[in-house]
Amino acid sequence: MASTRPTPPGPFVRLATRVASARLRLPPATTGYRVDRDIAVTMRDGVDLLTDVYLPHVPHADPAGTVLIRTPYGRTNLPAAVTAAVYAERGYQVVMQSVRGTFGSGGDFHPGYAESEDAADTLTWLRDQPWFRGRLFTVGSSYLGYTQWALLMDPPPELDTSVIGMAPHDFAESGWGTGAFALADFLTWSYQVATQEDGGTLRTVVRMVTMPRRLRRPLRIVPLRDAGAKILKDRAPWHESWLRTPDATDPYWRPARLGGALQRTRTPVLLVTGWQDVFLTQTFEQYRRLRDGDAGPALIVGPWTHGDGGGDVLRESLSWLADERFGGVRIFVTGDGWRDLPSWPPPAEQQQWYLSPRAALTPQPVDGQPARFVYDPADPTPTIGGRLLFAPRGYREDSALAARNDVITFTGAVLDRPMEVLGTPSVELVHRTATGWCDVAVRISEVGADGRSRNVSDGYATRTPADGEMLRLDLDPIAHRFAAGSRIRLSIAGGSYPRFARNPGTGEPVWTASRLVPTTHEIGTRSRLTLPILNGHRVNEF
Repeated sequence: MASTRPTPPGPFVRLATRVASARLRLPPATTGYRVDRDIAVTMRDGVDLLTDVYLPHVPHADPAGTVLIRTPYGRTNLPAAVTAAVYAERGYQVVMQSVRGTFGSGGDFHPGYAESEDAADTLTWLRDQPWFRGRLFTVGSSYLGYTQWALLMDPPPELDTSVIGMAPHDFAESGWGTGAFALADFLTWSYQVATQEDGGTLRTVVRMVTMPRRLRRPLRIVPLRDAGAKILKDRAPWHESWLRTPDATDPYWRPARLGGALQRTRTPVLLVTGWQDVFLTQTFEQYRRLRDGDAGPALIVGPWTHGDGGGDVLRESLSWLADERFGGVRIFVTGDGWRDLPSWPPPAEQQQWYLSPRAALTPQPVDGQPARFVYDPADPTPTIGGRLLFAPRGYREDSALAARNDVITFTGAVLDRPMEVLGTPSVELVHRTATGWCDVAVRISEVGADGRSRNVSDGYATRTPADGEMLRLDLDPIAHRFAAGSRIRLSIAGGSYPRFARNPGTGEPVWTASRLVPTTHEIGTRSRLTLPILNGHRVNEF
């Protein structure tokens, strides 16, 4: 069905695009464009998905290619319109489609479901368009990146390359990858999506800013299923299914797990993430599996939280689509700056730091009594910064965490020179509780000369009585330069709330548990932290 509303861009969008292009230092525009709006693209089940097509004015030359963007967040809001305009003004046709159940598209929105089929049907429609020249690109971040993985479950022959930013390929891993439910992220995102069409862009921004405060009290409700019902009011029916399905192998999750795309992709992919992005670990898995499959991926990792780095990402995307491509990995070393590497992880020396008496981190093990702390789910250890979707997130001063009675810390000696840690830190904890039903949250922080600390890397795991006394846990990958005069601190707690749902301490499912039981944790002195050190700084030198 052809659009009956071809329109030029409005003056506000033109102005906003010029301002954004200047501020983000993008390459200059080369052409104007028009927009064909609200084209109904019919899926195999008869559902129509509304689609806008941006067509550049290139009468004497073929377009640079067609950029496909599939989104649940709307096509006409200012960020979406400016993004499409940036590509159209540089000669690309842009196809921007609202996924089913969002912003006028038919059907019901259920995250992760039907995206592969709908992407394939959209390609079938695209091939029939007289303006399509057969060269396809895909771009987008977050859920827009997930829809790219959905297309790559059956890669079309027309696809030239993809730019996938800060995106999951596996919703089950996002929700339950640690064994604990990612409560804050899934609940706040569900609330955002459920209410995003209530009012305009300004109301959406206000809701996002005030969301943590408004959700604070409802999140304390037990059982957890009642908290979700109170917050979402039946407007996000998928949320309870997420909460009730901790097993990633359950058939419920099958449509939303797109790991097969990592095996089938053979075209170049530019992956973009940030050290404090919620999907950091999935992006590293994507890079590893694409590299091992000879797909030739490139990776950029900035000092960003989810959705940050817009100017850098857009510039890199335009360069990548224009065949100005690089190989390997481009990372931002926090505490230093940008660096290019041939691959990730770089060769590093794995150094051990032992958790010793008197809250010390030492190069050699020191025997002593186990360290103890009590985690009370009725007064849970709070989340301070870290890899969250919404604020307060990212790098934060976390000195208040170390001061809590339900957190134990181990701090190393003052570094006499900078120490670079590039790779994935890990811990081996001799860990005991009376019942075995618990969570363990581990954090590496840098303590400055003034005594204030800031988070660097986190790890989290749920434990059961069958897990025994030894806990081996990988923390978040990092590229960090610890400054001379600083110290390395390892913190251990029994939770991080509301990033993760509280472990009730009873073995009951978190969605129905109404009884909260405190748990005493013991950490033995043979426990150790392993750091991948790049510059050969040995811990026994100071």
